[in-house]
Amino acid sequence: MTLQVTPADAPCGATVRGIDLTQPLQPAQIAELRGHWLQHLVLSFPDQAMSVDDLERFAATVGPFGPDPYFEAIPGHPHVAQVKREADETSSLFADNWHSDWSFLASPPAATLLFGNIIPPLGGDTLFANQYAAWDALPAALQTQLRDRQGVHSARRGYSRQGRYGEQDQGRSMAIRFDDSAMATQLQPVARRHPETGRVALFVSPGYTIGLDGLPDDEAKAVLSELFTHLGRPEFVYRHAWSADMLVMWDNRCLVHAATGGYAGHRRLLHRITVGEPQA
Repeated sequence: MTLQVTPADAPCGATVRGIDLTQPLQPAQIAELRGHWLQHLVLSFPDQAMSVDDLERFAATVGPFGPDPYFEAIPGHPHVAQVKREADETSSLFADNWHSDWSFLASPPAATLLFGNIIPPLGGDTLFANQYAAWDALPAALQTQLRDRQGVHSARRGYSRQGRYGEQDQGRSMAIRFDDSAMATQLQPVARRHPETGRVALFVSPGYTIGLDGLPDDEAKAVLSELFTHLGRPEFVYRHAWSADMLVMWDNRCLVHAATGGYAGHRRLLHRITVGEPQA
């Protein structure tokens, strides 16, 4: 069957049909999919009745398994986590601020794969913002100021003892495990060059960027506030609507994303794998 790729009417995103991800893929298919992924940044694959084993097998074609430092894996599958919310859950919505997954790691993940098992009949869209476009749209003077600047990234706002998912977070069904390691910091380039495409993307987020190396806190806060407003401008955003048995994969190196709610009273369950940079 011929691969059918339909770009979204948005600055990123495409839907892929004509492939069965429950079966092993041939090298030519893998290469073709990777090309579309690098072009469109977010790929969705509807109507894929994938098992966890299928999800793991496909993830291995994208790159090596990456760590999920604050998620508990499901039994028997150390690289698979559940993103879930019960129908009667009242805890705060998970991951509803802009972020690039695990950008506080020394080697941040290349990709995230998320498979929709139980999808509510309304709400729950995921927002993706193209950070190539965000960087390109910055004023030239600000690009010059930021081109060689390092951002200070940390998991503390979410996963430290005092963080959003820390000791005070009660009644959450998703298996999040806070840890004191979340207080650590990691420098990342603000203007990050994509290792495969060579394009520059803005690489900061309100989820994980807490400062700018070499700038006083008040000055860094002002610059970051401007960037956080800028990175999610509507002209950069693709709003993705889910359906059951849909796989979505995205590129963390040039996107930020955020969850949305709107499905109170309905259960939602997805399975997730983090993928690291491809081996040379």
